[in-house]
This record gives sequence, structure tokens and C-alpha cells, in this order.
Amino acid sequence: MRAAFGAEVLKLRTTRTVLSLFLAMLGLVVLAVALHGFGLPARDLAELSSQRRVLIAGETVGAVFAALLGAMSITAETRHGTIRPTFLGIPDRRAVVAAKALTSLLLGLALGLVATATAAAVGALAFATRDIPTQLNSADYAQLIAGGALASALWAVIGLGIGSLVRNQVGAIVGIFIWLQIVENLLIDSMPDISRYMPGSLAQAIAGSQIGALGSPVAALLLLIAYAAVVLLIGTTRVVRSDVA
Repeated sequence: MRAAFGAEVLKLRTTRTVLSLFLAMLGLVVLAVALHGFGLPARDLAELSSQRRVLIAGETVGAVFAALLGAMSITAETRHGTIRPTFLGIPDRRAVVAAKALTSLLLGLALGLVATATAAAVGALAFATRDIPTQLNSADYAQLIAGGALASALWAVIGLGIGSLVRNQVGAIVGIFIWLQIVENLLIDSMPDISRYMPGSLAQAIAGSQIGALGSPVAALLLLIAYAAVVLLIGTTRVVRSDVA
């Protein structure tokens, strides 16, 4: 396991994937929060729920990019054929997937921290510039940043599980985008009682959003952990039993 983890860290240090995803995520978070924070009428941003809706963009974007990072950690190797020497060097495929899960978890946590902290900073600047009283207290900000980071970390593991199942890089990436950005938004409007138990809504609940989300952040966290564990287990089984050719 230690050798597999060291190999994953080395791969991350010698590729530009993480930096590219980080910069793209950072730019999208700033754009999304700035557009809403500076663009919406001041009266629409006066309430706590409205301000949370602006800042939750940090968690939403962070979770998407963390999931992409997790999926690409294995689909990129499958696509370029480097998964073969990886399994030749470390025959225990479970150890390889476990190492990828650990690195994805840690990087997802870092991406989530940066995304939510950036959203909080840009949002606070927008509210202050427009003389809009901030309704969020220190506990709200702490939940937004810490909860968003945890949610992104778990979504990175979910992304790895999806990538292990699908194996096709484009398919995994498109599937993640469609689910988080289209399917779950449709469920919020059409089936809110079901949507609150979906992984995207659970991630928002952990970060403090009340938009179609489960009421208890702790329950949402435990349920999202269960999602991540199940998807990773199924993905690991697929990797262990599949031909890598």
C-alpha cells in the first residue's frame, strides 16, 4: 500500500492535470460568485437563504472538479495504457485502487477548501462593496468551508469509483457533469422528497445549504460516506475482475 501511494503521489507531481483542474475550478468559482454577488439586485441578497445560495457555488464547483479528478486518476491511465505497467509493478489491484482513493480523497479535500474559501471571500467582498449586511455568522462560514471540503473529498472518491466502473474517460466525465448539473437539478424541482437523498444534494446539505437538501448535516455526511464506500467497492471489484488490455 505504501509503494502504491508513493507511486500515485509521484504521478500527480509529474503531470499537469491537478494544476489545470485547480486553475479552472478557481476561475469558475470566482466567476459564479461574482456574477451573483455583484449582478443580482441588492434586495434579492438581503436574506440568509439568498446569501447561502450565492456562496454554495464554492461547494458545488469544488465537488464537480473533485469528482473529475477522482475519475481521471484511473481513466487517464486506462486511456493512455499506463495502467498496464502500474499493475505489473504492483500486482495487488486493490492496493492500487486504495492508493488512488487516498490521494483522491486528500486532493478533493484541498480542492474543496480552496473552492469554498474563495467563494466565501468573493461573496463577502461583493456584499461589503454593495453595503449589503452579511447574514452569515462565523459558524455558517465554518460549515460552508469545512463541510464543502469534506463533501468534495467524498465526491473525489465517488468519481474514482465511477471512473473504475466506466473506464472510458469521456464517458465518466460527461456522466458526472450530467448527473450533478442536470439530473439532480431536475429532481429538486420534480421530486424534492427524493432529491434530498441524492449525493449532490447531500454535499450541499453538509456545507449548509437548505435548497432541497437534507436537514441534518451529520446525517447527510454519513449518507454521502455510504455512497462513496459503495461506489468505490463496486468500482474496485470491476478493476480486480477486468482485463486491462
